[in-house]
Amino acid sequence: MRGSSCRRAGTANPGCLNWHDDPVTSSSEHDDLQGLPAAPSYGGTAPAAVTLLEEVRDALAGATLPLALPGAEQARREAASAVAQLDDYILPRYRSLDAPLLAVVGGSTGAGKSTLVNGIVGHPVTRSGAIRPTTRQPILLHHPSEAAWFEGQRVLPSLSRIRGSVTGSPVPASRAGAAPDAGAMSSLVLVADHGVPAGIAVLDAPDVDSISDDNRKLAAQLLAAADLWIFVTTANRYADAVPWKLLLDAASRDIMVGVVLDRVPAGAEAEVSEDLRRLLGREGLGSAQLFVIPETDLDSLGMLPAGTVLPLKTWLAELAADAAGRSDIARRTLNGTVRALAGRVSAVGQAARDQHHAADALESAAVAAYRDAAERILDSTRDGALLRGEVLARWQDFVGTGEFFRTLEQNVGRFRDRVGAFFRGEPPPAVRVEAAIETGLQAVIVDEAANAAEDTDQRWRTDAAGRQLLGTDDLSGTTPGFEERAAAEIRAWQEALMELIRTEGQGKRTQARWLSFGINGLGAALMIVVFSMTAGLTGLEVGVAGGTAVVGQRLLEAVFGEDAVRRMAEKAREDLHMRCQRLLQEERQKFLSRLPERDERTPEALAAHADALARLADRG
Repeated sequence: MRGSSCRRAGTANPGCLNWHDDPVTSSSEHDDLQGLPAAPSYGGTAPAAVTLLEEVRDALAGATLPLALPGAEQARREAASAVAQLDDYILPRYRSLDAPLLAVVGGSTGAGKSTLVNGIVGHPVTRSGAIRPTTRQPILLHHPSEAAWFEGQRVLPSLSRIRGSVTGSPVPASRAGAAPDAGAMSSLVLVADHGVPAGIAVLDAPDVDSISDDNRKLAAQLLAAADLWIFVTTANRYADAVPWKLLLDAASRDIMVGVVLDRVPAGAEAEVSEDLRRLLGREGLGSAQLFVIPETDLDSLGMLPAGTVLPLKTWLAELAADAAGRSDIARRTLNGTVRALAGRVSAVGQAARDQHHAADALESAAVAAYRDAAERILDSTRDGALLRGEVLARWQDFVGTGEFFRTLEQNVGRFRDRVGAFFRGEPPPAVRVEAAIETGLQAVIVDEAANAAEDTDQRWRTDAAGRQLLGTDDLSGTTPGFEERAAAEIRAWQEALMELIRTEGQGKRTQARWLSFGINGLGAALMIVVFSMTAGLTGLEVGVAGGTAVVGQRLLEAVFGEDAVRRMAEKAREDLHMRCQRLLQEERQKFLSRLPERDERTPEALAAHADALARLADRG
């Protein structure tokens, strides 16, 4: 393995730990380790519990929480951490309660963790020294008879396995184990040693406050997979914030903790240990075992005097020898971890609910803006606004304003004959009216679509999640080609309106006469009637536009009858409104398409899982 001072091509140096790069598998050299007991049931509910936990794992893994909400990043970390703990510890322990306890040795930088582990075993097995960080690659020590419990992926499945073995005379602790190697952090070194009592395994973890982010993350991962902690601190660092944060996490899991107070100056043992016990009691860890190791010189191999570590070794040996006690420790830690997991799942569920609410609010803002735009367009088609300007001029050119209106005012009853005479002549092209309506209506639709886009963009940018989704893109205007699509939709509406006239005119006695000479004129008239309400016009416009609308309405009534005209106008208005809505709905997709996909069942499912986990922990 790269970084090992003991590795030689094809041979092993006497007195060194040999590290083999090939992943560990059950082989002939471990035949005597086979036949381990099958995984026991857990209170008669293991299969159901495992099923629940697997469902919880999948739900947490699927909770992406993509929106930039307050607390979302923390919730994502909690979900990822919970998934890792389920894989590393909770599921494996539920499946094999009889597996050896895993005691993880953790603590602050330079606290003496590796030296303590060497003292537990009785000779150097893991590297210690002044270089920081010393421990990068975690080392798991176990009794030779229990190798099979750890060689597979039962616990810590994300870490590959490397088998280490002890041969010959011991080497100094400064050269034992693996040299610091950042590239080897994804592996777990397994060392079988008779110095470790059967029934318990000891794992030397990286520093919890390491200068390396990866080291800290790995240390937290390993501690989360522990059945019990051996927490190492020193006389001048026992009140540091980082270790205490992890100790509080231990209290929340109800995990058994052994605290080692290292390097205590002579004469200060009583004062320092009393203060530490007070802090432990205040934080709910009063039952933690406390071991005091005085400041002392190391021997030539970098080992502590045997007597200083004896109380800790004895405690671990007694735990290992008591099968029922080990089972109780495993159950206690497991129940506490599941109970803590329930709280984490509940928090992630609330974060998922917040995500859904935020996404719904952003969606509602976009929908409301474009819905209002559609309403404003509809209002403009029924308040006479479109009868101004070019549309009004073209219609007047078409029907005439002088003698035509005077005749209408003198004798409305003779209107039908007068209009008939008009259309038998050479009328101005009705298509000019249609073109003017298309241009005017297109301008209204494009303007309102732009207003809706600007409104939505502003609303989204006042929200952190909306700003994240928009990024640096400017969506405050219409999308490229929208004007052309709007014009095409208006022309399609006009064509549908003409077809409506043809359909309505079938069977009329005057069909041939009127449809031969006036289909475009009738269509233009119907469009005018659709826009005939004069609210919003002032002064002369009211009289002119109102009179113009009357001409169109009377013209249509002369052909189709009053009820049919009312029906056609309403149908044409509804068709136009539907087409405008469709245009705007397509346009608002530039916002809605940025919203993450979400399953509305996720928050409720996580809440239900949290309740089920709490009940599972209580039954344990």
